[in-house]
Amino acid sequence: MTPTDNKYYFYIIRCADNSLYCGQTTDLVRRVDEHNLNDTKGSKYTRTRRPVRLVYHEEFVTMSLAMKREAEVKKWPKVKKETLVSRLR
Repeated sequence: MTPTDNKYYFYIIRCADNSLYCGQTTDLVRRVDEHNLNDTKGSKYTRTRRPVRLVYHEEFVTMSLAMKREAEVKKWPKVKKETLVSRLR
């Protein structure tokens, strides 16, 4: 997939300490790899909580919508995020 495909994702990853991290990206595989392998491109939060794994994602047509969804879910308590994640199981 290339950025010209106009797909944007909101995602949740589970860290090794069982915490959840929310983000948005245009490339899920690359971003999860960055969280796991890259000390400069992965987030500071996940850097000390590796390995991480993708547990949830949603697709959007604009980055703005993905960012709004990220901001919304980040405000939720962990229990509500876990409920969202569990819908994929």
